[in-house]
Amino acid sequence: MSNPLLLVVEDDRNLSKLLEFNLERAGYTCNLAESGENAFEQLSRKSYDLILLDIMLPGMNGFELCQKIKQNQLYRYIPIIMLSAKGEEIDRILGFELGIDDYVVKPFSPRELNLRIRAVLKRDRKSTKVQEILNGEGIAIDLTRHRVTADGRELELTLMEFKLLVALLKRKGEAQSRETLLSDVWDVDKNINTRTIDTHITRLREKLGDKGNLIKTLRGIGYKFEGEKA
Repeated sequence: MSNPLLLVVEDDRNLSKLLEFNLERAGYTCNLAESGENAFEQLSRKSYDLILLDIMLPGMNGFELCQKIKQNQLYRYIPIIMLSAKGEEIDRILGFELGIDDYVVKPFSPRELNLRIRAVLKRDRKSTKVQEILNGEGIAIDLTRHRVTADGRELELTLMEFKLLVALLKRKGEAQSRETLLSDVWDVDKNINTRTIDTHITRLREKLGDKGNLIKTLRGIGYKFEGEKA
């Protein structure tokens, strides 16, 4: 089983590197972000198990980033631990109202932070109220954790491949145009053409192995996931 992947959002480079060092010694894998904007961009690239979020960030502050994450259907279930030098009750209350899982006041010891992270991850794994599984033809998609298995084999999908598979499986048996898939999977404002869909479908089929044959090409239309309607 791979190490939990953490996104550390902290604008103090020295502190973020120290956090990375201590957390990786404790068995985690870390990616670093120095701003809220950069952190949100990184969320689109990988599936994170937990976010460590500083409040005082340049531009978008930690509260604003937390609200943006919790309003996004793809990221809202990622647990968040807020880190701050501000220990006032009002800040802690605001954080919890926004949906954070824990609030740690600086300075803190590496051991304390590790225990807090372990507790949140353990609680998150035990939680059943937010789990949502999408199944079809031997493929299981854990929507809350962005994990996919095919006949029990875990697949390593990019975020776009994950979203594309979800869109296809949710409407299995139905024809979907390339334009519809673009609208569902990519931001409509971005300069992306329909050939992008074909490229990602090819890669997705390869990763699905034998299950890749379930994604059928509809000439002149787009694609569909073979099977009965959900």
